[in-house]
Amino acid sequence: MKKEVIGATHRFGILGGGQLGRMLIQEAISYDIHVHTMDLNSTDPSATIATSHTVGDIKAYDDVINFGKDKDVISVEIENVNVDALKELESNGVKVFPQPRVLEIIKDKGLQKHFYVENNIPTSPFELTTEDTKNYYYASKVPFVHKLRTGGYDGRGVELIKGEKDLQNAFNAPSILEELVPFEKELSVIVARNEKGETAVYQTVECEFNEVNLVAFLFSPADISNDVETRATELAIDVINKLEMVGILAVELFLLSDGTLLVNEVAPRPHNSGHHTIECNVTSQFEQHMRSVLNLPLGSTEMIREGAMLNLLGEIGHTGRAKYEGLEEVISMPGVHVHLYGKKDTKPNRKMGHITVAQKNIDEAKRVAKQVKGKIRVIAE
Repeated sequence: MKKEVIGATHRFGILGGGQLGRMLIQEAISYDIHVHTMDLNSTDPSATIATSHTVGDIKAYDDVINFGKDKDVISVEIENVNVDALKELESNGVKVFPQPRVLEIIKDKGLQKHFYVENNIPTSPFELTTEDTKNYYYASKVPFVHKLRTGGYDGRGVELIKGEKDLQNAFNAPSILEELVPFEKELSVIVARNEKGETAVYQTVECEFNEVNLVAFLFSPADISNDVETRATELAIDVINKLEMVGILAVELFLLSDGTLLVNEVAPRPHNSGHHTIECNVTSQFEQHMRSVLNLPLGSTEMIREGAMLNLLGEIGHTGRAKYEGLEEVISMPGVHVHLYGKKDTKPNRKMGHITVAQKNIDEAKRVAKQVKGKIRVIAE
């Protein structure tokens, strides 16, 4: 007899204790699905609302095995986990989504880029570099983008090498050297797939990044032609199908001036570029991820409001107990939705929350989002 997947008897585990897990738990509560989390700190954003939180290292084999052995389904909120442990759990009958073989590819940007090439998925030219690659070789390749193969997250592990003075920032570790492509827009498509092979895709969004490669603004829908929209969503579906992945996937794209689309990289989990879906779409990316990994029917991705999103980042020069300046003024504005992640302490450029501005049209959403940006700051008390 098939085991019921909705309800407290189904043990759903998440590796990672950050804000992505927190927002997934907030959706799971509506279905009375109990979510159990593991990460190093007992005060992580997910830990305060999870059914249970285990203090453990998601990169440690034994910790992952011990956490996962009594779970029905395991998922992740960050790629940098112990894949060998997840393979062992999978072999013992625990469902692990995204699958360990998928995480193994995606967590290593070198393997990820090779996957694109082998599967005829358009991506920018690249080559692999090592800790022994010489500076004179890098100098011959300027300009380029240098990315650590593993461990990069939230803008870390990426360096833009524009000239020889930037070579001091090149990584002395296994990395990928990508050709600097002259893109016009950075786009993202969120796509989900369940065990049945059913897919659901959200409308393409446009991202603007700050100086440390974090999303400053997101706009939904993107200002692109119908043709580009169609090709972007088809490309995202193609990627998740070729991976045969179960779960939700963020596919980050470069749009070139001639209309060419290139896959930059992907994230096999809920993603910063999908946070707006909580207010702007019938089904949020978090509910969709839950549906997909539990093999439930996928939800409608219909847009109900056009919107903009901005990250709430810790102010430069402020470290300590967080204080939100301008919060009351911001929440008094129509269509503005604040999400704080429950992090007690702030530091420069730390993600402390996000704000979605949901409006009837994208131009109004952009206008209000720019106002919001100037009214709120995350500082230390």
